[in-house]
Amino acid sequence: METMNVKDFYFDLPQELIAQDPLEDRSASRLLVLDKETGEVEHRVFKDILSYLKAGDCLVINDTKVIPARLFGEREGTQAKIEVLLLKRRENDIWETLVKPGKKARPGTVISFGGGILKGTVLDVVDEGNRLIQFEYEGIFEEILDQLGQMPLPPYITHQLKDKNRYQTVYAKHDGSAAAPTAGLHFTKELLKQIEEMGVKIAHVTLHVGLGTFRPVKVENILDHHMHSEFYIVEESEAEKINSTRREGGRVICVGTTSCRTIESASSEDGVVKAGSGWTDIFIYRVISSRCWTA
Repeated sequence: METMNVKDFYFDLPQELIAQDPLEDRSASRLLVLDKETGEVEHRVFKDILSYLKAGDCLVINDTKVIPARLFGEREGTQAKIEVLLLKRRENDIWETLVKPGKKARPGTVISFGGGILKGTVLDVVDEGNRLIQFEYEGIFEEILDQLGQMPLPPYITHQLKDKNRYQTVYAKHDGSAAAPTAGLHFTKELLKQIEEMGVKIAHVTLHVGLGTFRPVKVENILDHHMHSEFYIVEESEAEKINSTRREGGRVICVGTTSCRTIESASSEDGVVKAGSGWTDIFIYRVISSRCWTA
């Protein structure tokens, strides 16, 4: 039986080299380029991505929008501090959530946020210890969330963002993600305009990043790791951009693994991308194409 040990993916990343604050100019971030044929590595600047694109290509981007999904509250009765991360809206005001510490959030527990502006009652414990929470409030949930919630930054980022929009891509449109599709954070509107002026098509797909981003791989053989499903949408016009590019012999270039998994899931056996929506649980074990960029 094939195995792929998680230790094969370990590498040293000194804490002091992890950037904690975004650059003022997104496109001035660093770009690491690997030539898959020769193994040569180059250190460039992200705006140099123009050098690797050409007319006839199609750039696929994920236009999901991150919600301020991290809430800090208190358990009613004990005032114990509880952190809640919104993962997936189930129905009405019931959300699947990740709660820390979980032992303080048994079914029936009521959690108060913002001094009672928002309250949540734990209904049930579901897969892998996640909690179903029903929220109560007056007004519009999204507005309350924008007031009380924080952006769910990765655990290796310790600084809080002064501007929530810096954890959004400039093309973010559809609310629903618990984390940003980070490979796209370095594009600016000006850079995207330059790319289009080069004759490169830009196709928008939507995949809402969820639970899989926050769950560590706990098995030795990563082929045994369970990848949680995430919802995606591909519109007819965007599917046609991708398919016409392939018919004309152009390259389809996915920005990040979320875009890549979306078109993989939406494609038929012959490689034609079908418009529609669905769920993807594809786990990309290794990037074997030079046409997929991740951050």
